[in-house]
Amino acid sequence: MTSPYSRFEVAELILRDELAIDRTLLANERTLLSYLRSGIALFIAGISIIHFSNQAWFSAVGFACLPSGLFTAWLGVKKYRQMDRAIMAIRRKLEKLPKTDGI
Repeated sequence: MTSPYSRFEVAELILRDELAIDRTLLANERTLLSYLRSGIALFIAGISIIHFSNQAWFSAVGFACLPSGLFTAWLGVKKYRQMDRAIMAIRRKLEKLPKTDGI
């Protein structure tokens, strides 16, 4: 499987491209935080629903939220690591390229 960044592997990057990689790194971190926030919200909602429920079906919804929250957080970490590896591979290739005075 080819990386979405494979086109940058042989080309020399200019400042604009390096800044784009930095923006991608920051976007990846924001996405991780969104996954974690959603996972925590689902988990807390499940605990609250279980605590305050009076009906069995409502408790079942609460118990369904607990693994859903954990799965959401795990999925976010997994996707973050996968994208981070791809970004860092490009950064390592950038460090190996000869520097020029071009813009």
